[in-house]
Amino acid sequence: MASSSGTSSGSTSMIHQNSGSEEDLTALMDQRKRKRMISNRESARRSRMRKQKHLDDLTGQISQLKKDNEQIISSLNITSQHYMNVEAENSVLRAQADELSNRLQSLNEIASFLNANNGGVHAAAADSSCFTEPHDSFFNPLNLSYLNQPITASAEMFY
Repeated sequence: MASSSGTSSGSTSMIHQNSGSEEDLTALMDQRKRKRMISNRESARRSRMRKQKHLDDLTGQISQLKKDNEQIISSLNITSQHYMNVEAENSVLRAQADELSNRLQSLNEIASFLNANNGGVHAAAADSSCFTEPHDSFFNPLNLSYLNQPITASAEMFY
């Protein structure tokens, strides 16, 4: 890039200026290259940090969701067990209600039989003094102690 005009010393100084300019240009380009490289490294470091933070957030979210899931499963198990207990108790209560309904129907039939035959029983009892029955007899219609038995129903009989 030397100029053809001028003296040899001028030409040498031009070459020296040109080479100085080229060195300055190279140094400037190297400096820009280093800055860009440093900037890229810093940007990559920030990107890795953001990625790591996102990964840590997701890991924390996973552990929280697992904990919530365990609580829901535990609550579901407790509720299911409670449901089974209530269902068993309902079965027992239904059986007891059926038994009591049958007993009530039997008692109503006995009461209606006694009411229908009330006059005839007293007259027949006065005439039949030869036939004596024990007071605690099973066949005595006025002795209803055999109907006073406890209701026995349990949840096991339905499974």
